[in-house]
Amino acid sequence: MSRLTARGLTLAYEDRVVVEGLDLDVPDGKVTVIVGPNACGKSTTLRALGRLLKPKGGAVLLDGESLAKLPTKRIAQSIGLLPQTPVAPEAITVADLVSRGRQPHQAWWKQWSEDDERAVVDAMARTDVSALADRSVDELSGGQRQRVWIAMALAQDTDLLLLDEPTTYLDIAHQVEVLDLVRRLNRARGRTVVVVLHDLNQAARYADHLVAMKSGVVVAEGDPREVVTAELVREVFGLDSIVIPDPVTGSPLVVPSAPWGAAPAGEADEARGAGGDADPQPARA
Repeated sequence: MSRLTARGLTLAYEDRVVVEGLDLDVPDGKVTVIVGPNACGKSTTLRALGRLLKPKGGAVLLDGESLAKLPTKRIAQSIGLLPQTPVAPEAITVADLVSRGRQPHQAWWKQWSEDDERAVVDAMARTDVSALADRSVDELSGGQRQRVWIAMALAQDTDLLLLDEPTTYLDIAHQVEVLDLVRRLNRARGRTVVVVLHDLNQAARYADHLVAMKSGVVVAEGDPREVVTAELVREVFGLDSIVIPDPVTGSPLVVPSAPWGAAPAGEADEARGAGGDADPQPARA
């Protein structure tokens, strides 16, 4: 049985239902990625999995027990959550913010320990923010700030890690770095990870288990090689595409079809060769 599950989950903001009747089993020891169009309920679902949002119906279960009935500290020792737009206390330093990830492991009789120190140093090294330790979080760029938040979630050292759009504000190199880090944490330490991503190709590359949502329901889930098809992309995202193997990983790679009115590459080449309406080429010396 999966440690983290949802049964008949209905989520709403006041009277507006966002997710309805959702069942989900998060595979243990795997990277699960949730994808879907804007406002489909993927981030809302992640918030409920981390008990940031109380269900209107159904329940989220951790080890078979409803999150609603578990002590907050026990949840924090089992589930680490990085929300989409976290807010840091004013003027806090990077080292202090990352250190706050250790709070669930402390008590009045057990203050800062060598284990806490090691966890913080390791988390900062893995996210490449060690050199920023004494800087104020307010001074950092968006990409630096995001890596610091990820470091705090890693310092919490939980078996379950929930990340909502962890690549936001990051350039492509740091996006790959963060997702590679997530993969290494999963492979080396057996952590169960749930990630919400907008980029379907990144999701297909890094996911062991992919969940596609639309209008608050799960449309398909499973191995990306089986789930990501042109038909699914059209149904979920309303986009015509072809799906080919990624030349590096073999995972599905979604290539959007030519936009309306654009000539396919072969026809454009023929037009240029025949002196058609293609853009003129500059003369060569």
